[in-house]
Amino acid sequence: MLRESMQIEGKQVDLGGVTRGFGPGVGVAQSAELAEFAESVVQRDPSRIAAARSVLLGVLGEAGLVDASAVVAAFHGFVRIADATGIPYTTAARGDDAPELREEAGVNGFPRVRADSLG
Repeated sequence: MLRESMQIEGKQVDLGGVTRGFGPGVGVAQSAELAEFAESVVQRDPSRIAAARSVLLGVLGEAGLVDASAVVAAFHGFVRIADATGIPYTTAARGDDAPELREEAGVNGFPRVRADSLG
């Protein structure tokens, strides 16, 4: 989704930030703040979530915070559903995902992806 939205806007993004961490050189405005918010939700840390939400409200405004919250919730839910139903990563996209995108973002190094590729 990030890659598509950036292409629509005619911008470049360093997808390696997915695994290396997001910062100013990645090409996504407020990427560090957005990543901290997403990570706090995944870690289920209420005080960290509150702090990250407060920061986002300050830099994105109310509408931006709502958008960011919706995206984090959706992705967090997608992963939980896939894990709960036992969908292996290698079949999640019916084999039609972009291997170069996985490599660029560093996803191929994730333990679950390596385990699924071993069969």
